[in-house]
Amino acid sequence: MRLSEYVEHDATALASLVKGGEVTPLELTRLARDAHDEVNPRINGVIEFYEDAEAVVGADGGLFHGVPFLRKDIGATEAGRLQEQGSRLFKGYRPQTDSYFFCRARDAGLRTIGRTACPELGTSGMSQSILNGITGNPWNLERSAGGSSSGAAAAVAAGITPIAHASDSGGSIRIPASWCGLVGLNPSRGRVSGGPNNQDELLGCSRVFVLCRTVRDMAAALDVFSGAYPGDPFIIVQPSRPYVDELFRPTGTLRIGVARTKWGGIDVELEVLQAVDTIASLLEEMGHLVMEIDPPYDPDERTRISLGSCALNAKSLEDAARAMGRTIDANTLEPVNLKLYEYGRNSPASMGDLLEDIRRFRFRLGEAIDGFDILLTPTMPVVAPSHAGIYCTTNPRVSAVEFMDADAAAAIYGFMGAFNITGHPSVSLPLAHSANGLPIGLQIVGRFGDEATLVRISRDLEQACPWRHRTPSVRAGRS
Repeated sequence: MRLSEYVEHDATALASLVKGGEVTPLELTRLARDAHDEVNPRINGVIEFYEDAEAVVGADGGLFHGVPFLRKDIGATEAGRLQEQGSRLFKGYRPQTDSYFFCRARDAGLRTIGRTACPELGTSGMSQSILNGITGNPWNLERSAGGSSSGAAAAVAAGITPIAHASDSGGSIRIPASWCGLVGLNPSRGRVSGGPNNQDELLGCSRVFVLCRTVRDMAAALDVFSGAYPGDPFIIVQPSRPYVDELFRPTGTLRIGVARTKWGGIDVELEVLQAVDTIASLLEEMGHLVMEIDPPYDPDERTRISLGSCALNAKSLEDAARAMGRTIDANTLEPVNLKLYEYGRNSPASMGDLLEDIRRFRFRLGEAIDGFDILLTPTMPVVAPSHAGIYCTTNPRVSAVEFMDADAAAAIYGFMGAFNITGHPSVSLPLAHSANGLPIGLQIVGRFGDEATLVRISRDLEQACPWRHRTPSVRAGRS
């Protein structure tokens, strides 16, 4: 197989070729290495390609038998491998535990061959850190790849691997999916276990999954990674059939709420709004019942929850620094993260207040959208911006409150973070492009626990508005 052929296949297709004897897992790993060597010096998405990558094994068979995979530098862990969270505070840290996520990855035949960049501590939706530098967007290297799964998105978009590990606490899968032209699902709370160390991480706001290029890879990944483990705080309703089977089932008529107004302090750019309108009209032509919805929550309540969580994060950082014999200061944390840490240390909010704020938020938003089967929203109100600015934790001029405020940086994530709190599943699909060629992702939000409907409607939209022919300017196999 030539490199130009490798990059044209999704993970499902590559696994099929391995099972058919047309290519071997070792050949795929070497092709991933060739792709990395060709494009990574330009995008800086992979911060470590394992020296022993060719010796990495996965189970024979499985839905992704032989497919190369990448691990985000935060969240789920591989025992003995570096995990630095994009931060000088964690430089050189090697966890000794395999997350259930990577046990399932190996059981499915995935070969994890490297580690991808993320902004420090996954705090920002941008793609840069002091530790690892800037990750460029393969569509335009001067633009952000999004975050915090920035390296994963850049690597998949540029063709290094067809699928990669990602995680999402407030948009960190969907942001880079939107800006890099990928499929990015944030599953329901509890769908994918964070065990053995992070069950229901961040009070249920954080989930782990993948970034990929096709809906069928998304469905297959749901089948691979879904499932509960001992110690999980609750067991979500399990699917009645494999998610890949949903690809061949009818969708039915849905009640769809469409968001056409801003959710927070950032206006929706005209091209993004036009994309929403185009897809809303398409869904109506498909026979669905489409109606506009008002913003379903108070942005100030969302900001209060974010600021209230700072105390928990501060305690976690103190414990980690103590364990590593390090000090939390300007030499170990970037400016905004240091300010968030200091804010958390001095926060007057109690755990009881935070839990009650979360409970009220979940109830009010859930009640507001309960009449709809799915929602259609922008993923991001803007196309990928240039690097730096108010949204980066490297910015010394931004205070903790400004960074989290509903009318400042956090407002750019207004369509996503709310559903991390409520636990609803949501997916960003690359359904449009701007006039200057940048991807525009649109978000589909489903009912809690109903990834099956998201798979079916995503399949319908992929068939009606195919995106595989659109590729970024920086992509492996072209030299």
